[in-house]
Amino acid sequence: MLGRCLVLKWRHCDTAVAANKTPFPFQPFYNFMLDLSGKTALVTGASSGIGQATAIALAQAHCKVILHYNQNETGIRETATELEKSSAEFTVIQQDLLESNQLDSFCENAWSWQEQLDVLVNVAGGDVLTTDKRNWTFEEKLEFLWKLDVHSTLVLSRNLGERMKTHNQSSNTSTPSIINIGWDQAPMGQAGENGQIFSTTKGAIMAFTQSLAKSLAPNVRVNCVAPGWIKTSWGEGTSDYWDQRAKKESLLQRWGRPSDVAHVICMLASDSSEFVNGQTIAVNGGLGFGKE
Repeated sequence: MLGRCLVLKWRHCDTAVAANKTPFPFQPFYNFMLDLSGKTALVTGASSGIGQATAIALAQAHCKVILHYNQNETGIRETATELEKSSAEFTVIQQDLLESNQLDSFCENAWSWQEQLDVLVNVAGGDVLTTDKRNWTFEEKLEFLWKLDVHSTLVLSRNLGERMKTHNQSSNTSTPSIINIGWDQAPMGQAGENGQIFSTTKGAIMAFTQSLAKSLAPNVRVNCVAPGWIKTSWGEGTSDYWDQRAKKESLLQRWGRPSDVAHVICMLASDSSEFVNGQTIAVNGGLGFGKE
């Protein structure tokens, strides 16, 4: 029973990467390849930004992918179109992760597609910077992000993590992997209202990652990726001040791309990182303050 989840009928069974198809604007993904054949991944928030980049990168590494989205139908169709170019096998599930009473059925639907899950990437999060939510009060923003970013990450990771653990104990498959999304500046903090909120919510996810890794070991690996200044929708339209600050605070003196984060997630999802567990990996070009 699907409950309020809507499964869209986009599936392709040939996992071979289509030759000479380098799509715009996702060209960077074809420059990075790991073999994730035989694995199934769930990517939440796959309709834009880091989630979209991650879903495409996993598919191009021959992983079967469950694409999750909530409201952005245009974005998820764009993601699906890119996966079709890779002849990837995938399905799409719509679910509002704020609906706490629906999270267990969402997990059941995701698991039942292939009767297993090897990779869970918790990317879905709220946007309080570029939507009308930017005018919300501090308390409203905090409550929203805590429920969507933190609570859903904890519930999905615990539910699917236990399923992955049980499945791994009864099979000879490689160790499954859960990858969460933090923030590189959470441990040190950032001044301002948004800095306070993001440090709190993303810091909680980073701390949870370490505890869950200990809880599920040795059957499931749990790691966290902590992006720095990544040019998603907010970065595209930000002011000159923030543009210059983002470049200054990276030793590589540029914004990060969603693909930069996706590549690290793919590495953590692969068997080549089987001895990496309970870690938070910053993807920020080297946090600094530019050249003196």
